[in-house]
Amino acid sequence: MVMLFVMLYMTVLGMSMVLLFVERRVSRRQTTVVFCGSLVLVLALVIGVYCRLGIETLVYLYSLVAHVPALLLCLYLSRHRGWRLLFQLLSSILFCALIQHAAGLVYYLSGNRFWVLAAAYALLTPLVLWFLLRVLRPLFRQVLLELQHGWWLICLVMAGYYIIVIYLIPGYVGFNFSSTVLKPAVSLLMVGFYSLLMILFSSLQKESQARYHSQLSALRLSALQSRIEAVKAAEESIRVERHDLRHRLQTLTTLIIRGDQETALQFLDAAQRRLDEHKPVRWCQPPVLDAMFSSYFDQARHQNIQVDAHIALSGALPVDEGDFAVVIANILENAIHACLKLPQPHRVIRCKIIGAPSLMLEVANPCNEPISFDQSGRPISRKKGHGIGIQSIRAFCQNYGAVCEFRLSDGWFSVQLIV
Repeated sequence: MVMLFVMLYMTVLGMSMVLLFVERRVSRRQTTVVFCGSLVLVLALVIGVYCRLGIETLVYLYSLVAHVPALLLCLYLSRHRGWRLLFQLLSSILFCALIQHAAGLVYYLSGNRFWVLAAAYALLTPLVLWFLLRVLRPLFRQVLLELQHGWWLICLVMAGYYIIVIYLIPGYVGFNFSSTVLKPAVSLLMVGFYSLLMILFSSLQKESQARYHSQLSALRLSALQSRIEAVKAAEESIRVERHDLRHRLQTLTTLIIRGDQETALQFLDAAQRRLDEHKPVRWCQPPVLDAMFSSYFDQARHQNIQVDAHIALSGALPVDEGDFAVVIANILENAIHACLKLPQPHRVIRCKIIGAPSLMLEVANPCNEPISFDQSGRPISRKKGHGIGIQSIRAFCQNYGAVCEFRLSDGWFSVQLIV
């Protein structure tokens, strides 16, 4: 009965860890229903195999009884596929094995006292779950996006561990001497390998954060420089207009003396239009966003791209201004690149942003190329070095709970974001 308890406990714990490692692509309600149904089915299979075939057969068939359903659960819930998906499953199995091996070792050393085994589980389980939630889960979410290659090698090492502790070393930790010694020893080696992975993942995370802050700083600098240049150009034009003002006043005086009021009004109107043309456009109150809009909209106009912008943003935003500026910059940059592939008459960018009742953004541009989307509805880039902007947008949505949708309809590609 102790073995059955261990198998049932590890099944519940392992299936629960799957939820910690995977990044869900379905709603919370669907996740709950599928998880509960899968857990009940797997527990029923474990009990059924134990009652009909015995504990030895159950241990041998446990991969088929529990791990295959866990893999199917990952396939249904996870946004990721391929080696990343296998890594998530093998990671959950690894941490379950670490808990079982540590608890089984204590159980064996205590003289097979059941209460010691239960106490070890009660102590180790919350500690491991806390570590997964507070340390590994945030790290994994970013690394799964950043690391593009090498997952097969990581999975190969973890699969080797899986085969060794389940099939090549017979017995169960805590119930016979050889498995109680050998399996924890192999698990310690795996802990060392996983520690190296954590160092690698942490360095990737720091590199990603450094790259993000560098991008943000470059964006702010570029946008502010563009704004400064626009202000300087406006000041120079106004200086020229001021220099010519006495000549215009003389001309206007002559027209009034002659009684040609209509020509005088037209002359004043033309002068006013010239002044308005040199006046810097203020797109919104937040200064970084205003400078960013000026920079990218000026880039678009210099490339003969028509810009149709309607922006209504107050000074207060529900998100960090710099983070939001990076997202918009990535979207507008992609839109400009897409428009440059089109004939000049078809180049246009539509940008609409409002700050109330929610922060909502929509950017659309014509697109004459086919675009592939993944199962989450995000565009897929096949070119090396591309797709980083989409990852940045996705990270923003994760940090602020935003919803982003990409569409391709009637030759128009659009991005809609709601915070």
